[in-house]
Amino acid sequence: MSSSPLAPTMPPRKGYLAAISALRSKVPLSVSLGMAWLAAMVLIAVLAHLIMPYGITAMDLTNRLAGPGNARHWLGTDELGRDVLSRLLQSIRVSLVIAFGATIISAVVGTALGFLAARFRGSVESLVLVLADFQAALPFLIMSLAVLAFFGSSMPLLVCLMGFYGWERYARIARGLAISASAQGYAAAVVQLGASPMRVYFRHILPNVASTLIVSMTLTFPEIILMESGLSFLGLGVQPPETSLGNMVGFGREYLTTAPWIMLAPAFVIMVTTLSISIVGDWLRDRLDPTVR
Repeated sequence: MSSSPLAPTMPPRKGYLAAISALRSKVPLSVSLGMAWLAAMVLIAVLAHLIMPYGITAMDLTNRLAGPGNARHWLGTDELGRDVLSRLLQSIRVSLVIAFGATIISAVVGTALGFLAARFRGSVESLVLVLADFQAALPFLIMSLAVLAFFGSSMPLLVCLMGFYGWERYARIARGLAISASAQGYAAAVVQLGASPMRVYFRHILPNVASTLIVSMTLTFPEIILMESGLSFLGLGVQPPETSLGNMVGFGREYLTTAPWIMLAPAFVIMVTTLSISIVGDWLRDRLDPTVR
């Protein structure tokens, strides 16, 4: 009996294998895992207040320094009986908010100064380059410690302070790319049509250099996370009762031998998050760089 012409034909197994192989070749496994981890971190940061089993200041004195696997506290408790999992979820939110806000500030300030240097050559360009050299030569951690010790620590101040980290990279990149783009035909054609310099830079040049700036942001983001963690570890970052990843590591170091889970949980999140961002950033750099392709 002949089969019906309307019966669906099953594609060969080799076709599925070829499609899966092509997909894997486009996105390596390490990059896929990094993206999945970062997506999970963003989801936790958004939904932290809904999935935290306890408040970050709620104390269970009958279960002080309880180890992981406790029926009521999956990741254990700290020296005051506070749930480590709840504090870890809130710490992820706070650290990501600080890192994201600081990265945006750094990128905006650096890109704007780079465009100014490319637009107004001469004294303005020299001033921007001198400031960039000064910023690159200044030990940022020491400057941050001095500012926070003098003015005190607060969330807005910490975000703004971290926002000045790495702006000179964006300024140099934006200046070089803007000068190169201005010498090309499309920028000159838009100028001849009567477009203002602001429109030329932000509507025509910026979209063409955005890929390079985005890759730079992925490389600066983990550095800001580590910088904030270092400041919180030294006691000048996020202040109690609020918590961050570095804050948890700083308070947990005193119990490293008796209750290591207090410090190891946030330290693991810091390590995997920065590693994931670096892997994804390197992959984006290779994918978005036309010379590599």
